[in-house]
Formats: sequence, structure tokens, C-alpha cells
Amino acid sequence: MSLPYFISRRISKNKTGSFSTVINKIAVVSIAVALAALICTFMILKGFEDTIKQKIYSFSGHLIISKYTLSTSFENSSIVVEDSLMNGLRALPGVDYLQTYAYKAGLLKTNDEVQGVILKGLDQSFDTTAFAMHMVDGHFPKFPEEGYGTEVALSTKIANYLSLKVGDEVLVFFIQNPPRYRNLKITGIYETGLEDFDEKVILGDINLVRRINGWGENTIGGIEIFLKDPETMDDAENMVFEATSSDLYVDKVSDKYVQIFDWLRLLNRNVVIFFSLVLFVAAFNMVSILLILIMERTQMIGVLKSLGAANGLLRRIFFVNGLGLIVRGVFWGNLLGLSFCWIQDRYKLIPLDPANYYMNHVPIQFDPTAVILLNLFVIVMTAIALFIPLSVISRINPIKSIRFD
Repeated sequence: MSLPYFISRRISKNKTGSFSTVINKIAVVSIAVALAALICTFMILKGFEDTIKQKIYSFSGHLIISKYTLSTSFENSSIVVEDSLMNGLRALPGVDYLQTYAYKAGLLKTNDEVQGVILKGLDQSFDTTAFAMHMVDGHFPKFPEEGYGTEVALSTKIANYLSLKVGDEVLVFFIQNPPRYRNLKITGIYETGLEDFDEKVILGDINLVRRINGWGENTIGGIEIFLKDPETMDDAENMVFEATSSDLYVDKVSDKYVQIFDWLRLLNRNVVIFFSLVLFVAAFNMVSILLILIMERTQMIGVLKSLGAANGLLRRIFFVNGLGLIVRGVFWGNLLGLSFCWIQDRYKLIPLDPANYYMNHVPIQFDPTAVILLNLFVIVMTAIALFIPLSVISRINPIKSIRFD
């Protein structure tokens, strides 16, 4: 056992209730609370980001191909797709799968209310497994292989406004010349928490849109491309653009819903500011506490200096002592922060207003890499801060310190 470590252990074992014991506990608590707050903040932010992005991706894909047009209508200009186009897109690096869609504006009418909606027509390539997380009642519509299906899924907002439930039937009127209507059966109710979808979109069969518009079986409104890694969206956009004709427009979902993604970037910026403030407070507390411990041990420092101890040895003694407090604080900070995150993830104790936060509870996304990096960063930064009070040791005069009281 080295001498600095031995002396550090001895001075750490103070009597219960002594001033040094209180100071040590304050140091451990300050580090623990700071690290726990950082862990919770990063996991909650990661949960927000992943949950909202997953909601958007499951509804719109990562890249969207549509007909190039200057119209701002919800209804799409038609695209006649060929197997060569679809096969070429599937063969691009990073592409997971494709799905086709078409929009059609209409009015849902009940005995008491009328609601304007956008029917999003989908085919059997739609990933119902990924969308299952949004289904709150019933099941996703089933599309027949021949003809067209009249089953639809409504959002909870539309269903509540029109007083509809699973199993009910509702008339939809399509505004065109001549006007057309269909009787739709509600098989499922979904909720994404995203107003752009929940307030106006209902999900049905793309063949119904084709029938209403008089389109052929190879005519669609657009193609949604799902990537294996969303982080490659920019590169994939360029590849898809090169693989399509000049009359087709390729759009990233992050550009289509730019307000939501800007909000997420704003959250990231706020977390960086919060992280800096918490780390500064934790480091400042360690500097203050170690300085108090040095002042309390002034007589001991004077005795050791009079016996020939060098300043470097004394610095190592108090550095080891401060590092021990940091490690203990990190242990309790991990225990506190991870426990809180586990409880929130399992029991959903903290609710949220879906109208403002796009979800009904605080989400948690466990990220072991982020936790490890946070631990290392807190240990390193607070350990570096310890060198500030250690510089006081070299200024302590042995004669004056022995008589210090």
C-alpha cells in the first residue's frame, strides 16, 4: 500500500458527526445528484427524440417520392410506377423496404357532425407491425387482393369528435366532379400524438383511391422509402434522386416536418447548456470541499512538511482523498439515476400532455454508451478541478501551520 493512499484512508475515517464527515457526505451527495440529473436528462432526451422520430418514420418513411408539382393540395399528382423503378430503388444501398401510397380528400359524415379528412391509401406492403404501437383499439384494416377494401382506421381525435367506435360504419364524401361517396367500416383506432396526422388522416386501401380517381392498378400517389439507418438520410436522398426521373421529387421527412425536427434540435441545445451548468456546479463544489478539507488538516500538513514530506506527496494524499469522494458519488449517482429511469420506464409515473409533447408520458431510452461516457466525463472533469485547491498546499508554511487553530 502506497503512503499517500494509506494516509488518505486514515484521514477519511473520521468520527461520526464530525465536521469532516459532514463535508465528505456533502461532496458525495453533490456528485451523486449531479450525475443522476445528467443520466436522467440524457435518457429522457433520447427517449423524446427516438419516440417522436419513430412515430413520424412509421407514418411517412424516411424519404418520400412524389410527382413534381407546384400545387399545395393534399391530393397527389399520379405516378405510374414500373417494376424497373421499384427494383432499382430496392437495390440501392441502405434501403430497407418501400411502400406506395395515395392521398384523397373527403368528408366524413355522421348524423350530427361532418369532419374533413385525408384518406391515405395504402397497400399490402405497409408495415403493420411497426404501426401496431399506435393502435389503441381494434386492428389495422385488411386489404383484399382483388377489388378494393372499405375498412379504415381513424385517429382517436376524429373518432371522439364524430362519436365513432370500432365496428361502426361512416359515410365518406369525395369532393370531385361528379361527387362520389362510400360507406366505410371502422376496424381500428390509432393515436400517434402528432397533430399533423391525428387531426385529419384516416388509413384505408389504396385501391379505393384508385377506384375513386379512375386510376390504373400501377398508378400511385407516391413512394415512401424506409432506410436501415436513418442517420444516412442525406446520402440516401442523393442516391434516390439520381435513380429517379426528373419529373419526380425526393423529399426527406425531416424537411417535410421541419418544425418537429427543429424542436428536437432545440431540446438538444438546451441539454448541452444544462449539462455544462450541472458539471460546473459539481466541479465547483469539489473545489470548495477539498479546500475546506485542506484547511482543516493544516496542522497535519505542517507536521508532515516538518518531517520532510514534499509538496507532491501531500498533493497526492488529498488528490486520492478527493478522488475517493468522486468515485463514491459516481456510484450513488448511477444507482439513483438508473433506478429513477427504470421506474419511469416501467410504471410511467410522470404523465405528459400529448397535445404539447406528442406523447402521454415521459419516455426513457436506455443508452449504455451514453451512461459510460457521462461517468468518465464527470470523473475526469471533477478530478481535474481538484488540482485547483491542491495548489494551496505549496503555500502552507510548516511553522505557522503547526500553530494553526
